[in-house]
Amino acid sequence: MKKIKDMNCGDDNVEFTAMISRVVAGKTNGAHKSNYLSITFQDETGIIDAKLWNASETHMKELLEGCVVRGKGDIIKYGQNRQMKIVSIDNVSNDQNQQIQFLQKAPLDATLMMKELYGYIKKISNMKIYTIVKFLYDQYEDKIKVYPAASKNHHEIVSGLAYHTLSMLKLGEAITNVYPQLNKDLIFGGILLHDLGKTVELSGPIVPTYTVEGKLLGHISIVHTMIKDAAKQLNIEGEEVTLLEHIILSHHGKNEFGSPVLPQIREAEIVSFIDNIDARMNMIDKVLETIEPGEFSKRTFALENRAFYKPKMYK
Repeated sequence: MKKIKDMNCGDDNVEFTAMISRVVAGKTNGAHKSNYLSITFQDETGIIDAKLWNASETHMKELLEGCVVRGKGDIIKYGQNRQMKIVSIDNVSNDQNQQIQFLQKAPLDATLMMKELYGYIKKISNMKIYTIVKFLYDQYEDKIKVYPAASKNHHEIVSGLAYHTLSMLKLGEAITNVYPQLNKDLIFGGILLHDLGKTVELSGPIVPTYTVEGKLLGHISIVHTMIKDAAKQLNIEGEEVTLLEHIILSHHGKNEFGSPVLPQIREAEIVSFIDNIDARMNMIDKVLETIEPGEFSKRTFALENRAFYKPKMYK
């Protein structure tokens, strides 16, 4: 069996086991129309797009998102990318224990990341902010530990939410050391809570999709409500609550990116920048993983439709 990251153009009859993270059915053009499936396979090492031509009715019914399959395929070059031409599918399973094995995971251990996240909570000296953040983390700890940070684009991996949040906290701590006028409590509290709504917005780590609440409300509104409810339950009032809410509501930086308000305090501005930096670094890294040094990547819509060059000195 070959892992996805080790599949190279020109490899024929590659035996593989992977999970289907996306599947779209279609029909060929011409007089003799036939079914085909556009599939994205993933394992713990990466993803690859694949095509199954002349798909049978059984294939159309059984090959669904989340399925684990075993099969063979030819690896071809399609445009600037690898693509698999599926030769055969031998087995299909929907066992959740098998699904977990084929999901990409954060590069750090989830338990250790949670320990570090709680360590940052302890660094919050303002008792109102500390109490709200600790209350919400205790409530959602199990989900924070395994949930992705998004359904696509960045940190869409098991424990991606914890990894993204921890990376942001490390950036935030470094920036507050350069700019001591920033309030660390607001920076840490805002970062720790900024994407907590993803635990409600998304369905979970296995083929994450948007829930009804996610589609109708969005994670920014969800976190805002979480903070309001927590403050009410804990009988906490004051400017700190409003400032924490403001950081959450403005952390996408612009109205057109989903923030109902723009950053209007220094800490909100910094949190929005840090969020953008970490998300973009993750997206760029993913794009560069698929190409060799000296090549340009395909254009990436989420990155202003830019192609990125992988310098030869990266070897």
